[in-house]
Amino acid sequence: MKNKIFKIALAVLLTFGLAGCTFIFQTGKRSDAQKIKDLSAQLDDLSAAKKLLEDRLSGEIQDKQVKLQMMEKGLVITVVGDLLFDSGKAKIKSEAFPLLNKVAAVLKENMAQFQVGIEGHTDNTPIKHSGWKSNWELSSARALSVLHYLEKKEEIAPERLSAIGYGEFQSVASNDTREGRKLNRRVEIVILPRTTKVKNQGSSAPVDTGLVEPKENLK
Repeated sequence: MKNKIFKIALAVLLTFGLAGCTFIFQTGKRSDAQKIKDLSAQLDDLSAAKKLLEDRLSGEIQDKQVKLQMMEKGLVITVVGDLLFDSGKAKIKSEAFPLLNKVAAVLKENMAQFQVGIEGHTDNTPIKHSGWKSNWELSSARALSVLHYLEKKEEIAPERLSAIGYGEFQSVASNDTREGRKLNRRVEIVILPRTTKVKNQGSSAPVDTGLVEPKENLK
């Protein structure tokens, strides 16, 4: 029973964590029971996809070029930025194509029901000679490069894809060391379930079918 409750809770976090949304369950509502069942099934699919990716990317994971994590925001594939791009550049290096092809094959063949968000990150080294206005522009351009590669080269449906650049502001290590800066220069491919937003019309009370609203709209 405890495992079932944990699984349900994790499914909810995975679904709404990235979108910054809160889901309000209505006690005894059949629609909410179905929603929980659907979320749990999607969590099973994510777990299966993680195992598949671990198998196909075993070499890259062993070489610490790629890391797989099940996080609140979804299944996260972290790729070392130096593997994908030259310093100050947003053009994907040809040696990174095989890795992206492996990821794309799983996304296309085994995970067609999931949305894919690509996040670009940099270290805090100021832009000097590369022509970008700031690390925001560089990280955004890198995320978009990966998005376009997945969409055009590997035919991932464009409606599944989104991209965002965080610049230097979502660091995972200290920028005071070379190794820390290397870890911060990364691209994260986030796989998350599809969500359905239900608007409450004409009332401030939650609707019977469940409600998904941005946090800033909740009192």
